[in-house]
Amino acid sequence: MRPLTTVFSLVVSIALMTNASAADRPNILFIFSDDHAPHAIGAYNGWLKPVNPTPNIDKLAGEGMLFVNSFCTNSICGPSRAVIQTGKHSHKNGFMNNGNSFDWDQQTFPKLLQKAGYQTAIYGKSHLKGQPQGYDDWAVLPGQGLYYNPDMITPKGKLTIEGYCTDIVTDMAVDFLKEDRDEGKPFMLMVQHKAPHRNWMPALRHLHLYDDVEIPEPATLFDDYADNAPPARHQELEIDRHMHINYDLFLDLTPELEELPVSTDKSAWRNMQRMTPEQLKTWRAAYGPKDKAFHEAKLTGKDLVRWKYQRYAKNYLRSVKGVDESVETLVNTLEELGLSDNTIVIYSSDQGFYIGDHGWYDKRWMYEESLKMPFIVKWPGVTKPGSKSWKLVQNLDYAETFLEIAGAAIPDDMQGLSVVPLLKGEKPDDWRKSIYYHYYEYPSVHMVPRHNGVRNFRYKIMHFYEFDEWEFYDLKEDPGELTNLYYNSEYANQIKRMKRELEKLRKQYEDDSDMREKSQEWQDKVRPMASK
Repeated sequence: MRPLTTVFSLVVSIALMTNASAADRPNILFIFSDDHAPHAIGAYNGWLKPVNPTPNIDKLAGEGMLFVNSFCTNSICGPSRAVIQTGKHSHKNGFMNNGNSFDWDQQTFPKLLQKAGYQTAIYGKSHLKGQPQGYDDWAVLPGQGLYYNPDMITPKGKLTIEGYCTDIVTDMAVDFLKEDRDEGKPFMLMVQHKAPHRNWMPALRHLHLYDDVEIPEPATLFDDYADNAPPARHQELEIDRHMHINYDLFLDLTPELEELPVSTDKSAWRNMQRMTPEQLKTWRAAYGPKDKAFHEAKLTGKDLVRWKYQRYAKNYLRSVKGVDESVETLVNTLEELGLSDNTIVIYSSDQGFYIGDHGWYDKRWMYEESLKMPFIVKWPGVTKPGSKSWKLVQNLDYAETFLEIAGAAIPDDMQGLSVVPLLKGEKPDDWRKSIYYHYYEYPSVHMVPRHNGVRNFRYKIMHFYEFDEWEFYDLKEDPGELTNLYYNSEYANQIKRMKRELEKLRKQYEDDSDMREKSQEWQDKVRPMASK
């Protein structure tokens, strides 16, 4: 229990903050996309930089701080958002996989910001089910939402809005800034884009972007997983075997073709059925000639995989382009309204993504491409422009950061660290030396087994605990994670240390959710699935 004097001081400080003018504390514009891999952002210097679709996000990085070692705690959409809302790992906030429902009655950072005198709003993808709490205004997509003419759930009910989702969400945020903002309060505005989530449907204006460009291939496009533990060979997220050529890549997807093979994700087909005649005409004019050329080529084997990769990567990057344009619009709106100097602008995404890396799409794994998430912060007058931080940060830290920015108390039960000292150029000696990860959604779509692990600056260990399979990587010598060193005796001491670190962090975060503690019935259920 907090001492009475501490409680009194907290009440007084909140009262003072509530009465303070908006100019006394910075506004927060938090732009958050879905599945945007750092290596698809020019500022992160990934292998996709030659076709960089993100000049405006890059500009934001040049005006603020780019976090090089930014990671998620659980690489999947809903759980990542729940961690951000609460500042707690998945096992603590109760949202461990996309099948869960978020408990909106629990403590979240927007509720605490409201108590501290901030006006709060969220527009776009929530993916946490239920009606958002802690926001003065909100409009969210049901579930994954649609790219074209999406439904939006609002306090007044469901609306269907004609247009492209990224543009619609951006317009809502602009309307908030221009018309609905309380000028007597600082604000925290969350702009939550669906893009570039599957099925990667670009805006009509971008359908021909990259038509004359060959997207670079990742070095591991044809990875055979020979050196991985068995789970890597039993997944279902390969471009070759699992990416649906109709629903994911839009081949021959026309309103006349109603009988298509069953797919786990039919959102592209459903969305096209809702397009206006004008939208559909433009869409078919763009993809019709490309489909014709594909059929004439009669591709097989690796040539077919390469075609699928190009089609996928181009649509993914086209979707990213719309998000980058949103960043430009929002930053320009702040400038137009005279809010730039007192608004912190943050760009992030819920996790990384595979853009052909290891032959995959999607996320979920603790491998680098899905573990890493972009995190870029512009704080005028505080953060040095063009700076970089190599400290290990996670989405676990966002809530604490927002609260410290607002001058609000950080609850003791939050598990992350405020990055405000890093943004101020400080170098705390006691900053974390490793990060903890835990993925839960199995057996499920893509069949990535549950696993936990830790990563420090050089090493990573992963435990697929349902099957007692391990992987260990030396990221300095093997940044692509191509050589599993778990059975290499030369690394025996490092492996022991990393195992101890894994157990230490598991206990530190009070994570008793791993399946080692489940019944034999569960073990009997999941083991046959992994062998398929």
